[in-house]
Amino acid sequence: MALSHLSSTRSNRLLRPLAAAASSLCRPISTSTEPLVIETSIPFTPHKCEPPSRSVETNPQELLTFFRDMATMRRMEIAADSLYKAKLIRGFCHLYDGQEAVCVGMEASINKKDCIITAYRDHCTFLGRGGTLLEIFSELMGRQGGCSKGKGGSMHFYKKESGFYGGHGIVGAQVPLGCGLAFAQKYNKDENVTFALYGDGAANQGQLFEALNISALWDLPIILVCENNHCKDVNLFLLLDFLRLFFTLLLLWNRVLNGWLFGRWHGHC
Repeated sequence: MALSHLSSTRSNRLLRPLAAAASSLCRPISTSTEPLVIETSIPFTPHKCEPPSRSVETNPQELLTFFRDMATMRRMEIAADSLYKAKLIRGFCHLYDGQEAVCVGMEASINKKDCIITAYRDHCTFLGRGGTLLEIFSELMGRQGGCSKGKGGSMHFYKKESGFYGGHGIVGAQVPLGCGLAFAQKYNKDENVTFALYGDGAANQGQLFEALNISALWDLPIILVCENNHCKDVNLFLLLDFLRLFFTLLLLWNRVLNGWLFGRWHGHC
């Protein structure tokens, strides 16, 4: 006991100056509420409309809130990835890590009466709409405490009371449904907007262009948001894997067929 106490005391004495040096190097988090004006580095190129302002007014506390929200989303998706690899999450599990800024930035400028509809990467969108981590992981693992009573899984998160309408598994199918939500808002004379989110993999879907046309014809209060995460390249990799498997089976079949023909020919000789 005396030796262990002595060793722990020595280690504490050794680590104390290191901890003091590390704390002195850390930059303190600002608690100022003074406004900051931040200008975006990339210019916005509009099409037949006025470009938005590149200058945004904010404050350190708001920026810290954005960072905490994005960090929570990232840690949540990493945990979901670990659970999926441990086979505690069954079925599909489409993650949103790397796209957190889209969700947080969008939520910063809208309210819960505005509608959001998205594809199957919907975990962080549900969290941004006011969902809890308990509801998310319960739904992912098929528990009754999930937002869809454990019956929807990763691709079908919903929170209707906060204007979140899913979570859809068919590529691009959520955009026409978003037009329906926007039509209901216009019909009921609600002064709100619908946000229909889709990925770059759905950019060539015919239903997307039909939704764009009907939105313009009927002047619907809808904003289409393309989250370009470059995941459409997965289709190319799947095609390459399929071709590799096809040629492997073809070579095996060729060997079997040649062996069978050679055996028959050798038997006749």
